[in-house]
Amino acid sequence: MAWLFKTEPNECSIDDIAAARDGVIWEGVRNYQARNYLRDQVKTGDLVLIHHSSCKHIGLAGLAKVVVPAFADPSQFQPRSPYYDAKASADRWPWVAVQVQFVEKFRKIITMDELRTQPALAQMQLLKKGNRLSVMPVTKEEMELVLFLTSA
Repeated sequence: MAWLFKTEPNECSIDDIAAARDGVIWEGVRNYQARNYLRDQVKTGDLVLIHHSSCKHIGLAGLAKVVVPAFADPSQFQPRSPYYDAKASADRWPWVAVQVQFVEKFRKIITMDELRTQPALAQMQLLKKGNRLSVMPVTKEEMELVLFLTSA
């Protein structure tokens, strides 16, 4: 399975992931559907497209892989974290995180406009109107085409 994780590069960019020798904890997901993907479907070894959003150059920036599957998101327990959840406890933690490790930084950002020019990507969840999930599945065919675009 493959995934797309959206991030604001000022919080966690592909460069931050590359600089972290053992990978980074992908934390702070506070949408139930995205959480369910992380908790129930994201597995060790899955490839992840890193999508930079809310920035000057929006698009696919690189590739990572999952090295540790779902575990309690540590930010939910930290009162100073913007992702703190006062209802979370050691016995009841509603939010999960995964750990991802750097695979590749793309030579250039693959923009949304570039992705939209590809008919084979018409059903890609990222390109559907109104989709704001930070974690979403990517089909094998979509991943193959995106990786082809990065080499072109």
